[in-house]
Amino acid sequence: MVGGGPGAFIGEVHRQAAALDGEIQLVAGAFSADEARSSHQGELLGLDSERTYASFHDMAAHEAALPASRRIDFVSIVTPNHLHYEVARLFLDAGFHVVCDKPLCTTVEEAEALCRLVEDRGAVFALTHNYTGYPLVKQARALVGQGRLGELRKVVVDYSQGWLATRLEDAGHKQAEWRTDPARAGIGGALGDIGTHAENLVSYVTGLELESLCAEVSTFVEGRALDDDANLLLRYRGGARGAAEVHRRGGAYLAPVAAAATRLPPGHPEGFIEAFANIYRNAAGAMAAHAAGTGPTPHDLDFPTVQDGARGVFFVHRAVESARAGGWVEASYTPPGG
Repeated sequence: MVGGGPGAFIGEVHRQAAALDGEIQLVAGAFSADEARSSHQGELLGLDSERTYASFHDMAAHEAALPASRRIDFVSIVTPNHLHYEVARLFLDAGFHVVCDKPLCTTVEEAEALCRLVEDRGAVFALTHNYTGYPLVKQARALVGQGRLGELRKVVVDYSQGWLATRLEDAGHKQAEWRTDPARAGIGGALGDIGTHAENLVSYVTGLELESLCAEVSTFVEGRALDDDANLLLRYRGGARGAAEVHRRGGAYLAPVAAAATRLPPGHPEGFIEAFANIYRNAAGAMAAHAAGTGPTPHDLDFPTVQDGARGVFFVHRAVESARAGGWVEASYTPPGG
């Protein structure tokens, strides 16, 4: 694992999800840019101190030099967005498979470079758009694929959160600090964080290809550098229409007894970790088939890919361009290898 040091929310989610089915074991990590914090996290996880690294560069080099029977099979990337590309590129070049938290990276150029690198290396690359891991989301996809819903005319996606309704970034909140910082989060705030989930869910469930979009992107919290609200109208090939609403409001509706029984922040339904686990399990199956020289099963390949990630990055950039231009923009896109 790269990232996921002390106090990191998503790193612990990934660790629990990867371990859930007993098929994946965490054996090495560079958990923080701070060597002491990385070492401390390794101790908390019971890792061999020789495989708890001061930097992901050290980790990639050292693991690649180990015998095949001892080195890691894949890296899990759970850093802030701006590091996704560099870490993924380094480990792909070193011969490892990759599981990466979304969004894939921060620029379309980086996304396309990763698509080409994954294809060149013949690597497995899974992007953890975890909502694709929910069983009923998969059932919805199957119903669409079977034609049970008839011709799709309209798709509505709504994702509400409220944790950034105030300037938590000024209060030392680690997640808020980097997610509202363009240098670390990228060009989109709410768009990159949860707007990419909306885009990916429509693509996964319906198979529709985006044609154009019109976006209104807002920043409600005064002084914030990135958007914290977005509303989009979308047109898909074949004439279907979409409405994606992405908010950071609400969530304070649970009774105390319900809130006490909920282990996740607002916006995340129960089953969140299990959905991540389904992506890890399928990706691990694809990696095992790759190592054995056999063909992966359709179930093994049921996870978001690097191409899905590239589409998400492109979506964010076009939405920002639409908001700046004040109108519709073309949004049709086929990533390398897609």
